Amino acid sequence: MDTFEDETSARLAARIRLEREGRGWSLADLASRSGVGKATISKIERGDASPTAGVLVRLAAAFDLTLASLLVRAEAGADRLVRVTDQAVWRDPDTGYLRRQVFLRPDHPLELVEVTMPPGKSAVLPAASYAFIRQVVWLIEGELVVTDADGRHGLAAGDCLGFGPPADVTIANQSDAPARYVVALTRS
Repeated sequence: MDTFEDETSARLAARIRLEREGRGWSLADLASRSGVGKATISKIERGDASPTAGVLVRLAAAFDLTLASLLVRAEAGADRLVRVTDQAVWRDPDTGYLRRQVFLRPDHPLELVEVTMPPGKSAVLPAASYAFIRQVVWLIEGELVVTDADGRHGLAAGDCLGFGPPADVTIANQSDAPARYVVALTRS
């Protein structure tokens, strides 16, 4: 992992602890609200473990935040111009999924995220992560299969898929090449 990703992980660990403590919650309270084990949360907060996308989504939902909001809070600051060098980058330790927060401001309804999904990998995101947002996935390069309550959707470069009502979603790259896509979302 490079220094930029290490710094993001450290800031994320500190932010999770700050969000929890700011609400007056114990580790057990957050574990109960998120469905993530108390020991796992403790390891994440100490920087001894890097959370997966699914775990981060559950923690963010427990705080009534989107994953993007949690990551931006970890990075702090929100200028109108977001230089590529200032965009938070996070890598899922299980899949190698790379997530770049391209744009997010507390005073703006639109969020943009760029994701690179390695070949043969997938991420399962729980319905709770979509409870208060509307989302569109636009595939820039590669191939993706998105499975949700409406079924299986195969996407090729240039295709765009709007998400339906909140449901568990699996985003899979079943090809031999990386898939790069943009997620645009708004709060509903």
